[in-house]
Amino acid sequence: MVEELNKRGPSYDPLVAEVRATRAALFAAAGNDIHEFCRRARENQRTSGHPIIVGEAGGSDISGATEAPSRHTG
Repeated sequence: MVEELNKRGPSYDPLVAEVRATRAALFAAAGNDIHEFCRRARENQRTSGHPIIVGEAGGSDISGATEAPSRHTG
């Protein structure tokens, strides 16, 4: 194990490597086009069935909701 880490450098993290490889594969599938990549991400988000939460700072609410979620301040 130590020998394997030494080959990749002291800061190698297999989880980070996996995330980067997945990102590269998704980006390549979108033809390395950031606009297509984002379009696909939004479509996957929309069709996932999971709730979409929009922050106050902006973004677009593609879930169909017309009001921002209320915040509890107390």
